[in-house]
Amino acid sequence: MSSGPGAHSAPAPIDPPTPRTTPAAVAGAESRKGSMFSSLRIRNYRLFFAGQVVSNIGTWMQRIAQDWLVLSLTGSSTAVGVTTALQFLPMLLLGLYGGLLVDRLPKRPTLLVTQSAMAVTGLALAALDLSGHVEVWHVYVAALLVGLATVVDNPARQTFVSEMVGPGQLQNAVSLNSANFQSARLIGPAVAGVLITGMGTGWAFLINGLSFAAPIAGLMLMRTRELHPTARAPRAKGQLREGIRYVSGRPHLYWTIVLIGFVGAFGFNFPVVLSAFAYDVFDTGAAGYSLFNILIAVGSLAGALLAARRARARLRLLIGAALAFGLLEVAAALSPGLWLFAALLVPIGAFSMTLNVTANTGVQMATEPAMRGRVMSLYMMVFMGSTPIGAPLAGWATDVYGARAGFVACGAVATLSAVAVGVALARLGRLRLAVGWRGTHPTVRVVPRERELVTAS
Repeated sequence: MSSGPGAHSAPAPIDPPTPRTTPAAVAGAESRKGSMFSSLRIRNYRLFFAGQVVSNIGTWMQRIAQDWLVLSLTGSSTAVGVTTALQFLPMLLLGLYGGLLVDRLPKRPTLLVTQSAMAVTGLALAALDLSGHVEVWHVYVAALLVGLATVVDNPARQTFVSEMVGPGQLQNAVSLNSANFQSARLIGPAVAGVLITGMGTGWAFLINGLSFAAPIAGLMLMRTRELHPTARAPRAKGQLREGIRYVSGRPHLYWTIVLIGFVGAFGFNFPVVLSAFAYDVFDTGAAGYSLFNILIAVGSLAGALLAARRARARLRLLIGAALAFGLLEVAAALSPGLWLFAALLVPIGAFSMTLNVTANTGVQMATEPAMRGRVMSLYMMVFMGSTPIGAPLAGWATDVYGARAGFVACGAVATLSAVAVGVALARLGRLRLAVGWRGTHPTVRVVPRERELVTAS
């Protein structure tokens, strides 16, 4: 893979190779293909994984409680969108600086600081809510503070995975991280629904604050000698511009980031849309909102576990998952009844996770280790930072035109962006669709243009 400005002159391969991967690492990865939990053999990663199980449950409890508290205080989907936007606004504004800090700082101590900061924020919000003094602006401030911590925490966690497991297990570990997060999504919303209905939202915030003790303990118990630390970037001028140039010179990176940006801005606005469907369309209350999140999580967990078995992150799969995701959202928005809507949330979750894991792993594996913090921060800045743009728009459309129209708009943007990026990547890779017959069945394949010309002749 070219590392200089001339990368624009040659078409990018549709599935770029992993840089600086030794033959031994490749052989190890291939030998473990099909082993769904192979990275859990590594002690440091097991500690990290176990801590994240507990913390992620608390995180999902707080997400449900936060959205429902804002909706209860204001009755406005736009307010829910503003809360989501405030949580992700710091990533949009400061994401590149966070990645630069991560490239310069040791990852484990950095995570100890960021995880502790998010624990304090959750405990403070719990104290306000349980004492009966909570107001909507308190939730806004808490969301903003969590967003500020995430600016550093997210790229640090993303890049620390490779330090724990090495390049040969990166795909598997990233997929298991996603499965971990989605497994917690099965438990967290269910527990949050019971707590909110029976005791109020404050207890969910309290449990989330306390849950950070688990990842902090896991980080402190790790054996540093067993890590695979990457060289830290020295202080120098122009490092932010260097990260942007690095991505802009690699079309397979920036088109992936463009796609994930559009889908993240509009397609992933589940808090806004699902709360509106539970509140206005089906009148199911907090229990229904929790159920919708659980169904999304069921599909997401299945998608993450299937991704753990794949040896490579293919751009063809990325485009197909984004297209299916957008079309399913449109279908769910137009579904006439509660149970059809609920059933469609499962494949929506599966394709959303396939898209997420494929994009995340593909970007990491196609990036040089010394640049990974900045590239991943740019990726997360676009993915999460686009939410402050999309969430209020989705909330406004939902308030003005209804939940169904808002969900249709989100799915349509995801669908159109998948088609546009797919066409761009096909041109870069000199690919085209080949329609033919295999026996009595029609087939549609993506093939190189040269092969199609030979077949036609």
